[in-house]
Amino acid sequence: MAKSKFEYVRNFETDDTCLRNCYIVVRLDGRNFHKFTEQHKFAKPNDNRALGLMSRSARSVMEELEDIVIAYGQSDEFSFVFKRTSTWFKRRASKLMTHVASQFSSSFVFYWKEFFGEDLPLLYPPSFDGRVVLYPSNRNLKDYLSWRQADCHVNNLYNTVFWTLVQKGGLTTAQAEERLKGTLAADKNEILFSEFNINYNTEPAVLKKGTTLIWEKRDETVTKCMKLPNAEEKEVVVTRSRRRVQAHHCDVIGEQFWEEHPDILEDDNC
Repeated sequence: MAKSKFEYVRNFETDDTCLRNCYIVVRLDGRNFHKFTEQHKFAKPNDNRALGLMSRSARSVMEELEDIVIAYGQSDEFSFVFKRTSTWFKRRASKLMTHVASQFSSSFVFYWKEFFGEDLPLLYPPSFDGRVVLYPSNRNLKDYLSWRQADCHVNNLYNTVFWTLVQKGGLTTAQAEERLKGTLAADKNEILFSEFNINYNTEPAVLKKGTTLIWEKRDETVTKCMKLPNAEEKEVVVTRSRRRVQAHHCDVIGEQFWEEHPDILEDDNC
């Protein structure tokens, strides 16, 4: 950048470098998505097209920023975890957050037709707000992801019962809200089972557990044409191992997931 007498204005910039040896979590939330889902006629209580689009957008972010070791999403939110040793954008919080938010938002628009088709056009641009939070230990990070997954379960159980009462029980939204006031998880499960013969435990895992994205190695087999010394060509099958972003709809609160994927977390003594 060329020097000039105006360069002093850079002194007004705030240092927002993230503390070292901490996981950097960028969480995005859909802004005013209640209105967005209504105007785009999303299915209630869950729209599988929208959930698929959210996951595809999140995968786009991970493929662009490979220091993200795990991402977790549910409903209209997604959390992205940068490894604690990441030096992307010199660990500047504003750079990380804005890049994640812009990549996710543009991907959401770019892949819209892939999930909603031509019959449901995007009526106006969606937006996502973001925040950056630092977690210094593996326990802190695991508890954060557990918190988000517990939130997924609580919200989905409520929404499932609420919209079942409206769509199958004939209640108004106000009546359904009043019916569920003060109920516990066991009460909601009982309403679903005894009144509508719905076993909540058999609901799809993506709805109850959310979506966890991680990097995994996958063997890919391709056929290549190789030239032989006699100028002839021969087809050869080649197998390569590549890192790909894979989706899981599983429990992250217990230890099994972390034991099966020990490469996600870094040593607390780093």
